[in-house]
Amino acid sequence: QVQLVESGGGLVQAGGSLKLACTISGRIGRMYAWGWFRQAPGKEREFVAAITWLDERSEYLDSVKGRFAISRDSAKNTMYLQMNSLKPEDTSVYYCAATWGLYSTNVRIDSNYNYWGQGTQVTVSS
Repeated sequence: QVQLVESGGGLVQAGGSLKLACTISGRIGRMYAWGWFRQAPGKEREFVAAITWLDERSEYLDSVKGRFAISRDSAKNTMYLQMNSLKPEDTSVYYCAATWGLYSTNVRIDSNYNYWGQGTQVTVSS
């Protein structure tokens, strides 16, 4: 069984920063990638960023490029999302997820992920 636990959410003013963490436990094996998604009230869940486990290739939602940075610490089985220059429109519940897909897996599609965390709230005030 695999578990993902997020932490680091909170309330911040526009322009501020937060750093989310996601720790994975259990049988990781040949995990392909893990990513961050977010969902605001009344909206569909959207891809934010992802990073591959072995070679650390990353992808980002266009609106967060240059502001967010995804990274991982394999020794700690932890993934991070550093969020800078936060905007009110970044307010959402942020979820981390992990996928054991193949090399060609589209990491931007949530249905390609096998396990999910419980989510952490990020609120950006104007």
